[in-house]
Amino acid sequence: MTPVNPLILNIPNYLTFLRIIIIPFILFPLQSGRPSSSLWAALIFSVAFLTDWLDGFIARKKNLVTKFGKIFDPLADKLLIGCSLIMLIGLDWVAPWVGILLIGREIAITWLRSTLAAKGIIMASSRWGKYKTFFQAIALIPLMVHYSYWSINFHFWGLIILWIALILTLWSGILYFIKYYPLLMEKGSKN
Repeated sequence: MTPVNPLILNIPNYLTFLRIIIIPFILFPLQSGRPSSSLWAALIFSVAFLTDWLDGFIARKKNLVTKFGKIFDPLADKLLIGCSLIMLIGLDWVAPWVGILLIGREIAITWLRSTLAAKGIIMASSRWGKYKTFFQAIALIPLMVHYSYWSINFHFWGLIILWIALILTLWSGILYFIKYYPLLMEKGSKN
């Protein structure tokens, strides 16, 4: 019997892949902007975000950390959050400049990470980066709900949390560049 390739076939990697393919099922109902559709989008997004926690938990507990997971887990987060954020901007529920800062930071850090990788340097995720991802996702849920229910203005609270996420996003990006700038400026590669 041929052994299973641990690079791809495990539950955490399936959950990561699920997070990517579920994105259209969030965006499609969200695009209408109707209250019931927005609730569905927020619910599906919440489930997708929980798979991020779950795949990390399983991978660490069962020692199933793979190269696939290291690459695609953060990519899935960026796609899930970035696509949802762009849709919210399109609905005029989030200011475009906020989206530019949030997505611009992701592009800058992805560039930094790939430039360092080309030099043989692995840029590990920081706790600040994990905090910013958590707060971005937690902000997007009430922003997707958008409407008021049970005397709670979900959009207002989503914007408050989004401000916290924005601060954490910019702060973590600055810390990454401060930490890795000297390595970025070194000539040659480290092997």
